[in-house]
Formats: sequence, C-alpha cells, structure tokens
Amino acid sequence: MKLQEKLDAMREDFENGRFPLLVPTQAQIDTMHRATKSLVDSRQAEKALEAGAKAPEFTLQDADGNPVSSRALLSKGPLVATFYRGVWCPYCNYDLQALEEVRSEIEARGASLVAISPQIPANSRKSHRDNKLGFPILSDPGTAVAAAFGLRFALPEDLVEVYKQFDNDLPKINDDASWVLPMPARYVIGTDGVIA
Repeated sequence: MKLQEKLDAMREDFENGRFPLLVPTQAQIDTMHRATKSLVDSRQAEKALEAGAKAPEFTLQDADGNPVSSRALLSKGPLVATFYRGVWCPYCNYDLQALEEVRSEIEARGASLVAISPQIPANSRKSHRDNKLGFPILSDPGTAVAAAFGLRFALPEDLVEVYKQFDNDLPKINDDASWVLPMPARYVIGTDGVIA
C-alpha cells in the first residue's frame, strides 16, 4: 500500500471511530479541521523555503546526544531532510516508515537522510526504535531550524485543548512550553547547500 493510501485509511478510521488508540468526538474532529483550514488560509506554506534557496546550516543533536551538522553531511553528498512533528503523531510515523523503505535507494545515490523534530532526544530514541529506522532523528529545540526553513507555526488555543484531551503533552514531549510545531516538509539539499 502506498503512503498516501495508508494516510487516507488512517484518517478515515480516526474520523469514523475505528482508530485503535482513541475515538475522537465530532467536536474534536471539527476543531482539527478548522485548525488545518486556518493554517492553510494563513498562507504559512508560502513562507517556507523553496527550490533554489540556500538551506540554513544547522547542527542538532541526534537521539543519543551526538551533534550532527548539515555542513558535515553535505560534505559527503546531498541531504534529504524531513521535518517531523513527533513520536505522538501516527501520520508522521507512517511517513518515517515510508522513508525507511526507500532509505537504501537514497543512500545508493550518495545522499544522507535525517528527520528533524522538536521532540527531546528520549522521544526520538523511542520513535527511532518503534519505527525501526536506520537514519537519525535530530532534536530541534523550540523549532529553531524549522523556523529558519519557514515551517514553524503556533497551534491555535482550541487545538491545544484537543491535544491535551488526547494526552499529547507537547510541552513535555518537546521540553518547550510554546505549543509550536513544524509543518511537515521534506527538502533535498545539494552539496552546494542549495535546495533542489
């Protein structure tokens, strides 16, 4: 099954009360839809860096606390960087699993693959283990790197309340009280640092 088919099936199961982890109320679903529409209407995606732009350099910690530098990775070949919301997001976990399925093809082309998330390293270790990943998840405290790429957004208050009802305690998961996340995004960066 293709990734989009998995995501569509998960969304349908979630919205129709067939999701194994929780059954949302219609009010919670409506809040999530409004928040998504509001984010789209805000045109935040137009602020994201596009092909031809210079990618911001970064050094972030991997799940074991080791520094990983985009400059060092680019010295070896192209870089595929995916912005990931966190271990709590089932859609994002399917995306990471799909990346793992094609990781060998990415690496065969001489590229490195990393996921970037605002979550703390302990949650990255859990995500890495649960999704059986062979590539690192880097911690982006306060979504600083996501902001440099134009991807950071603040959750509206009503969505914050829904996340709390789902026990998605982002201040604890991310060690950041701000309730900000990156928009999911994927970048292919050439060895010259330019987004392809």
